[in-house]
Amino acid sequence: MAAAPKCRESILAIKPYVPGKPIEEVQRELGVKDVIKLASNENPLGPSPDAVQALREASERVYLYPDGNCYYLKEALAARLNVEQENLIIGNGTDEILKMLAEAYINPGDEIVVAEPTFSEYEFAAQVMGGRAIKVPSRNFRHDLKAMAAAITPRTRLVFICNPNNPTGTIVGQAALDAFSKQVPPEVLVVLDEAYADYVTAEHYPDSLAYVRAGRANVIVLRTFSKIYGLAGLRVGYGIAVPEIIRDLNRVREPFNVNLLAQAAAVAALKDTAHVGKSREVNSEGKDYLYSQFAALDLKYIPTEANFIFVDIQRDSREVFQQLLQKGVIVRTGDIFGYDTFLRVTIGTRRQNELFIRALREVLA
Repeated sequence: MAAAPKCRESILAIKPYVPGKPIEEVQRELGVKDVIKLASNENPLGPSPDAVQALREASERVYLYPDGNCYYLKEALAARLNVEQENLIIGNGTDEILKMLAEAYINPGDEIVVAEPTFSEYEFAAQVMGGRAIKVPSRNFRHDLKAMAAAITPRTRLVFICNPNNPTGTIVGQAALDAFSKQVPPEVLVVLDEAYADYVTAEHYPDSLAYVRAGRANVIVLRTFSKIYGLAGLRVGYGIAVPEIIRDLNRVREPFNVNLLAQAAAVAALKDTAHVGKSREVNSEGKDYLYSQFAALDLKYIPTEANFIFVDIQRDSREVFQQLLQKGVIVRTGDIFGYDTFLRVTIGTRRQNELFIRALREVLA
């Protein structure tokens, strides 16, 4: 065989991200027509009708390049969040902003500090730039902030706190975060990933934007339109930080990185507070229902502040996953997070939740 181009050695350790199984794939492979997907923490109600209408209207302009500055989306977000447009960066999903952070701040051999388990894309972004992740085991499925602070070294560039955490659904409270932030050196950037913040009901959830408004130069808050706004297929995420950090990220940002349709839909979705409220209501009702059903099945679960639940099914999650697939139910196995007997299940509509529980009962019987 002829010699082939050789990739950078630092990327050989990267395990490619494995997304939740698409509905179409299950239908195609197994011939199951009625399939529900409770694997990727999407909003089961879908997007706001206003966002769909904005998509239709914007579709006539797709021959034009999008606004590379995302002016109108930044304007709407700045007004909603009580920050300036200079405090905002918009990305092709928050995943892109994670890569921007790595590209802007990580050199080969540098470190990031993360909890274990948590969202895998933090480690991925670091590895792409030749960095490595220092993983700090969770305590009772929660971030161990004292241990994470102790794990910071002179090589640490970024610390990631997923809040609520994926896959556990647990949160870091205001007092704990305040105490932790005082221990972090000013040259280390704290990344607060709040993808699921809109679902939180706990009163002690932090006001993370207060750090940014106060001018904290080593904090960035990440949020997304993929979850409660139901725009996962359009990929829109954003970061909030002091202008100095935003300028750094803009140096590595691709031009026209957020497409025209996504920008239009996000602006419309942000205005539809009624749809967001209904989404929270459906999530709260679904959470209570699933809690009761797991208790009836004598299954332990982690109480959640997000739109998913991490539940211990007390057997090999991969086997149960395959059996649920045969019944048209897609969930997420816990082995990818290091918990072989756990499933992460998205909270769906009442019908979806009931179908899932019925299938789970049959599989566990």
